[in-house]
Amino acid sequence: MKLIAKTLFGLEEVLASELAGLGADSVTVLNRAVAFEGSKSLLYRVNYNSRLALSVLVPVAAFSIAGQRDLYNGASEVEWDRYLDPAMTFAVSSVVKSKHFTHSGYAALVVKDSIADFFRRLTRTRPSVNQESPDLLVNVHISNEKVTISLDSTVVPLYKRGYRRGQSEAPLSEVLAAGMIALSGWSADRPLVDGMCGSGTIPVEAALIASRIAPGKFRKSFGFMKWKEYDSALLRSVKYDAEKRERTSPVRIYAGDISSEACDTARINAREAGVADTVEISVCDFIDTPAPVEEGTLIINPPYGRRIGTGDMSALYGSIGSVLKHNYQGYRAWILSGDRESLKSVALKPFRKINLLNGDIDCLFTGYELYAGRR
Repeated sequence: MKLIAKTLFGLEEVLASELAGLGADSVTVLNRAVAFEGSKSLLYRVNYNSRLALSVLVPVAAFSIAGQRDLYNGASEVEWDRYLDPAMTFAVSSVVKSKHFTHSGYAALVVKDSIADFFRRLTRTRPSVNQESPDLLVNVHISNEKVTISLDSTVVPLYKRGYRRGQSEAPLSEVLAAGMIALSGWSADRPLVDGMCGSGTIPVEAALIASRIAPGKFRKSFGFMKWKEYDSALLRSVKYDAEKRERTSPVRIYAGDISSEACDTARINAREAGVADTVEISVCDFIDTPAPVEEGTLIINPPYGRRIGTGDMSALYGSIGSVLKHNYQGYRAWILSGDRESLKSVALKPFRKINLLNGDIDCLFTGYELYAGRR
């Protein structure tokens, strides 16, 4: 099958590497997505094991349009009875950037009507639409004149792992947290520290990586489980293979936050994820707290002044830079921030800058190599 894994902006390359490691063929990086090829087993395996994908699509049609009617006609060419029958339900989602459609909802409506009419012609009855929990979710992507119609094998996005029981005021997406860890180059070969952990997304995702616990372990369902050709034995095999790879983490994960409430939430999430013995969580002010171990990797997501504000952002970032310089010698440190101006106040020379999006906030993920004394 030809497959497409969707992801967040900036994570395409690390997702491509992850997919290759899972056994994908013909891996090609796209914009916020990666195309690849593989079997039904790989489709299940990526849904269950990927830390960096948001969803996995199975394209069933690709064509060009010169007007709105062409979308209806192109969708009519799909053999929908291979995927649906009148007793099932479906829904259509759409992403549209085209002069032919000023509203993405209308494009979805055109495809919905095309599917319904296909079954009326074939069986004189049609499957019902269910927007909340469809048996089949059809994805329509239109870019200028190019249309791709796909089946969404995931439905509920993969960042919704299922272990989170609480969250802080501005929580990171689990996929973004795992992506930051991948971009940092950390591979459970040294301790990881998050001194501003909030509800614990970064340390919990790091602990799952270190323990080789598949993120799909906590989910109750995937979209493909409602498909006509769903193979329950194959999914059980994928789960069994993933569980065999689990291990005790070889490193400790250290997390802290100035908020005791945030730390309580982080502990709950770590426990629900099965990594409470790996993650050590302390109520502390990062600015006044020494590094928990001599060497390691530090990843923090300080306030930006957008979702969570502080009185003087430049002073906060200046203090962060001072703490890194004096307390974290021997570390590789990474900061995610949507406040590029205040980030300059860190006053350390970065070795890498990566553009990422945290929700709709344009961010820099900046890496610093911290040495003792002069380099």
